[in-house]
Amino acid sequence: MDLKLVTAPAEEPITLDDAKDHLRVDGSEEDALIMGYIKTARYQCELVARRAFVTQTWDLALPCWPRGGYIRLPYPPLQAVTSITYTDSGGGSHTMPSTDYLADTFAQPGRVVLDYGKSWPSITLRPGPSVIVRFVAGYGLPTAVPETYKQAIRLMVGHFYENREAVVAQVGMTMAMVLPLAVDALLMTDRGDW
Repeated sequence: MDLKLVTAPAEEPITLDDAKDHLRVDGSEEDALIMGYIKTARYQCELVARRAFVTQTWDLALPCWPRGGYIRLPYPPLQAVTSITYTDSGGGSHTMPSTDYLADTFAQPGRVVLDYGKSWPSITLRPGPSVIVRFVAGYGLPTAVPETYKQAIRLMVGHFYENREAVVAQVGMTMAMVLPLAVDALLMTDRGDW
């Protein structure tokens, strides 16, 4: 299973002004730096939480059709499945009719589910990633992102701003990387076991 980001979020879950309020920064000299921290923190938080925060489009590449009647899609919440394309052994590209499957946006993570009486195409697929599921994920606009995740991003931005180099804490003879207070706890609330 391979993933490729097709369309990145148009906005970040927190604004530059929100981050500057959290950091207690008044000037604009470091705006570009802080925006970089916001993007990096959002990306890291999405990875840990295994979720997409603001609307984004992804391609999921599979080497074959699943054995069951569904395909699990990463980065919930799922908004929509845009298309399912596949390449046959001769290199021909095909699009699976959208009437053959449903987008299960209720499941966490979301899924592509075969409709009643339908099956995955029986054509021989080319070797390698031959099935591409394009889907849209995320809570929608930044205002829809749960405050828990926004707070985790703020904490990460604050950590990056205050610690511009790697931070390591030593406890006895053990060295450990230090994450900002409570970030893991905030991001694990809806992580699931997928």
